[in-house]
Amino acid sequence: MGLRLLYLIFCRLLGGLLVLGRSTAANNAEILVLRHEVAVLRRQVKRPRLSWADRAVLSTLARHLPPVLRRHRLVTPGTLLNWHRHLVRWKWRQAPIRPGRPPLPEETVALIQRLARENPTWGYVRIQGELRRLGHRVAAATIPRVLRRSGLPPATQRASQQTWRTFLRTQAHTLLACDFVHVDTVFLRRLYVFFVMEIATRRVHVLGVTARPTGAWVTQLARNLLMDLEERAGCFRFLITGERHLRAVLTTYAKHYNARRAHRSLNLRAPDDDPHILPLPAATVRRQQILGGLLNEYHTLPPRPPRHPQETPSSAA
Repeated sequence: MGLRLLYLIFCRLLGGLLVLGRSTAANNAEILVLRHEVAVLRRQVKRPRLSWADRAVLSTLARHLPPVLRRHRLVTPGTLLNWHRHLVRWKWRQAPIRPGRPPLPEETVALIQRLARENPTWGYVRIQGELRRLGHRVAAATIPRVLRRSGLPPATQRASQQTWRTFLRTQAHTLLACDFVHVDTVFLRRLYVFFVMEIATRRVHVLGVTARPTGAWVTQLARNLLMDLEERAGCFRFLITGERHLRAVLTTYAKHYNARRAHRSLNLRAPDDDPHILPLPAATVRRQQILGGLLNEYHTLPPRPPRHPQETPSSAA
């Protein structure tokens, strides 16, 4: 751009020297021809495109014209003033300030990704509610942008990826599989075998054999199995052994629903939350799995105070 401006200035100076060596009649004739050529070009071109160097040359030469002749140029005095204002703004312009809210902290982005991965059925608002309970204020529209940048699909697609095989693999240590097999003897008598297999260890328990299986018989065999398992019976969460076990499961879920689950109708609070208490974000978030991993609860841990080295008594003391 600078070389082009120097070239145009040199051409105009050379043209000025040539004009000085010619007669007044020749100069006047050339001016009339140029005016007519400009008039023809104006009829064909509505708005000419001028470069920065063209604007600089025209602005410099227009200063030496009388006011009457300035009105009949390609650019008007108003256009020249507009160019000057643009130059002033360009000189004093500042670095643009990024609009919008400041970016999310990296720990908040990592927490959003963690909640989405550990809870495939949680939607954007559900994740927003859990973040608010942990002391992080994030807009619902921000969460899908974070998940898209991380390559995580919406909850409907994430939940569809959780197949029955995946569920069995993750919850194998809490499952018992039971079934019947029948055996026909040589005397054409059919016997039924009731057995249970631990999914995690593939350990098989043959509980009983009978020719007439009944509900009471199966119930008694299940009770015998729980007695044989002893302390390990508490590990199996997906086998409701009776009314007492069912009440314990329902009580655990009701406690989670009332104290730990965010509800959209309650402004993303749990029914037992105090609306006047605002939780503060913490650096450490711990996950607690309940009901054998069916539900996840998240708790914040307060920062640990710095450890000071114990002062040893000086030798002078």
